[in-house]
Amino acid sequence: MKRPKIIDRSRDDEFMREALALAAEGARLGEVPVGAVVVHNGHIIGRGFNRPISSHDPSAHAEMVAIRDAASKLENYRLPGSTLYVTLEPCSMCAGLIVHSRVQRVVYGATEPKAGVAVSRGQFFSQDFLNHCVLIEGGVAAERCSEILSEFFRARRLKSRSGEAMEARSEE
Repeated sequence: MKRPKIIDRSRDDEFMREALALAAEGARLGEVPVGAVVVHNGHIIGRGFNRPISSHDPSAHAEMVAIRDAASKLENYRLPGSTLYVTLEPCSMCAGLIVHSRVQRVVYGATEPKAGVAVSRGQFFSQDFLNHCVLIEGGVAAERCSEILSEFFRARRLKSRSGEAMEARSEE
């Protein structure tokens, strides 16, 4: 019988801080602030933040960018034994990539009630039809992961409202 692999959680907070720093970088560029890192053998091998707007690529979610970076560095389309740290619960597109790339574990921060498929809108990773099992752990630095998103959208709404107010004044 195959023994389950021991999971080292001792550096989860450290790697999530790296993902949060990438999320902040994305926010500075006007992207929705989601960051991700891929860790293999205790080292970050892939980094990414949301960039669908700036890259004109609807698939350029943080997870996608980080997994592509990691696969390129390892020169392998499979990432067995790796952990993906992401500040927001993955969507269905990213969940499919996670399974196909054979990521062993996903650690996410905030839940995504509208589109998250780890726990919020279904439990994609526990489906019987999948040919790879992914360990899922949520809630690491969840408060900070939620805050960075809330701050981003609050600032965006304020900017939109002030732009509307300025436009109304110019019409007077």
